[in-house]
Order: sequence, then C-alpha cells, then structure tokens
Amino acid sequence: MKFIPRILSNTIHKAIKTFPAIVLTGPRQSGKTTLLKKIFGQYKFISLENPDIRLRAKEDPISFLNQYPAPLVIDEIQYVPELLSFIKTKIDDHRKPGQWILTGSQNFSLMHNVSQSLAGRAAILSLLPFSVCERTENTKNSLDIKKLLVSQPTNTKSIKTPLHEILLRGFYPEIANNKNVDRQLWCSSYITTYLERDIRNLLNVGDLNQFERFLKSCASRTGQILNLSELARDIGISVPTAKRWISMLEAGYQIYLLYPYYKNIGKRLIKSPKLYFTDTGLASFLLGIHDRETLLNGPSFPHLFETLIVCDFLKRFHHSGQMPSLYYLKSQDGLEVDLVIELAGQLHLFEIKSTSTVTSKHATSLKRLGNELGPAIKTASLISCSQDSFPLTNNIFNFSWQRLLVS
Repeated sequence: MKFIPRILSNTIHKAIKTFPAIVLTGPRQSGKTTLLKKIFGQYKFISLENPDIRLRAKEDPISFLNQYPAPLVIDEIQYVPELLSFIKTKIDDHRKPGQWILTGSQNFSLMHNVSQSLAGRAAILSLLPFSVCERTENTKNSLDIKKLLVSQPTNTKSIKTPLHEILLRGFYPEIANNKNVDRQLWCSSYITTYLERDIRNLLNVGDLNQFERFLKSCASRTGQILNLSELARDIGISVPTAKRWISMLEAGYQIYLLYPYYKNIGKRLIKSPKLYFTDTGLASFLLGIHDRETLLNGPSFPHLFETLIVCDFLKRFHHSGQMPSLYYLKSQDGLEVDLVIELAGQLHLFEIKSTSTVTSKHATSLKRLGNELGPAIKTASLISCSQDSFPLTNNIFNFSWQRLLVS
C-alpha cells in the first residue's frame, strides 16, 4: 500500500526541533507506525506489542533502555508504562530535542502516565484516521484552519470518490484507499480486536456482547444529542456504567463529544453534548448499512453526513497540533446551529445540511443568531451536498462539502 502524506507530519517536524520527546496517540490502525517509520526511518524502532520485548522492558527497564539508546521510537508504550519514569531520567540527564518518540493507542491509561512522568518534556500529538483531503490526496492544497474559515472557495475542484463510498468505507488508511480490502470483513475484525484487546483489558467488561450492543447504540446516535439515561435503558445497564463506557470510547478516539457553546448567549440552552462516531465507515457498518441505496435513502444519512463534517474539522485541529475549539448551539426555543468554531475570540457558524438543493430557509438559525450576537460572529455559512459553493445571502455563504473539505 502506498504512503499517503499526512498533515500531522508538519506538526511533528516542528515539535521535534524543541521537545526531547513526542508522544503520538490515536486509535488503532490510524497510521501512527507507518507515519513515524516514514519520518524517523533512521531511528531504531521497538514495538512493545512483541511479548518478548515487552517482558524484557518490564523486568529490567534500565538494561532495556541501555540496550536501545536514543534516538529511539517505542511503539505502544502503554504496555510498559513503567518505562516512562526511566525515560524522564534519561531526558533530564541529557535534554536534547528529538530523542524519544513514543506511541500509544489506549489514550486514557497512556495520558495518565505521561502527565505524571513527562510533563513539560513531551509534545503530545494525536493522529486520527485520514481527513477528507488526506483520503483524496489533496494535502498539498490544504489550508490552515483560520485561512480556511475566512475563504470562500468558488473553484471547480471536486472529489472523484462518491460521497456514499467515502461514508461507507470511512477513513482508516488500510480500508479507505484500497478497494481490494473487504469492508465488512475489515470492520468486523477491527471491532472484534478493539473489544478483545482494549475494552476487556481496560474496562474488565464481562459481557462483550452487551458492550457491542452499546457500540451499535452509540452508532445509531451519531450526530445527535446524547441522553445517557435513554442509552443506558436501551442496553440494560446503569447510568454510571454508561457514562464510564462513553468515557472510554472517547478516550480511545472511537467517539467524539461536541459540547454546547455557552458564552454570551442570553438563552436557555441545551447542556448535553452531541455524540459523533469518529469514523463513518465503522458507524455505518454497526448500523447495518452496506450499500448506496440503503445509505442515501435511509434516516441515518443526514446524521452520518454531519458526522463526516464535524469530525473532519476535529482532525484539522488535531493534525495541526491545536486543541479543538468546536461547539454546537441549541436553545430550548428552537434556535440551533450544528457547528460553532471559536478562533481568536470570534465565532464561525455552520449549519450542516445533507440536501443538494439549498434555499434561504436553510439559513434561518444563522440569520437569527447573527442578529442576536452581531460583532461576535466572524462568518456564518452552510455546508451542504450542493455541487457548487455560492453566496446564499449578503452575509451567509453556502459551501459545497467537497470543495470546502479539500481546500
């Protein structure tokens, strides 16, 4: 499989100039190992997934690190978290940039240990599955987030891959760009591996079938406001258990919780987060959607389309090394905006519509909020399935999803 450039590469190259260590997290199969071997091909590479290597590292970490001196890439560091304190000592003895590159897939346990051992010594970065511009190999044209938000692309550039194929196959590198990989087999194997290797170990879940039902229930709620009580009742578990499982899915990058914007809004707002399954391929598989007609004609299509857009912006933030400043807004009197991005104290508002025919009625909430917040809003836009991008009103622009996300 050919290597597809990742936007995070630029961020890694910047970090390696000043930080002694880089900790790269992300879900399994997001391309961490492939990317690091491409960037740090001259470094020694050690994987702690190898049982023999893992045992030696656990039994005698000092001898292990003496045997494999820096510069060094250690893959899946969460298997031997004890190494982190010894790496800290090595860094403090010889504080030179770019000596230690560490990866981990289980973000919850990994970050707890990193925060204790490597605070101030490591750049913490996240690699998620492909963004749309990576998946379509348009990374040379990708803009920074701020420039993207204030631009109004009217060019004729479009994506050759159909929307239904992108949503069904998702963004994990192995399946996204290799049509020879059987989608259903890959997704089934990924979920089984995730359940067996991560969930059973970290959560001590006795009934994996029950947790798989929980996963499917989360997938059915992608793009919707999370009601923990309802979710717990559907699965037959307690609310505290549902909350704990949700936290683990979020820490493992399987879901993303989008919280409501709350500043300077004189309204009674919905306070619960919206849930997004971070990969539309896995979400559609869990929903039992396997073909174009079922996807495009079914009730899940608008939610999966919204999931695609929101998670693509999430990836833009992570892959540029920034903390996501993403929100949504929904008031109890019906005012709703799907995505609010805050940058430099100003707001960029987006309504996400899966329609191909855009009219001014789709911008009703944007107009109302524009009147109420005034100068706080920098831009207000729609993102739709329209073929072209164009001004909808004097102050509201409609973006074609494909022309925006590859810009």
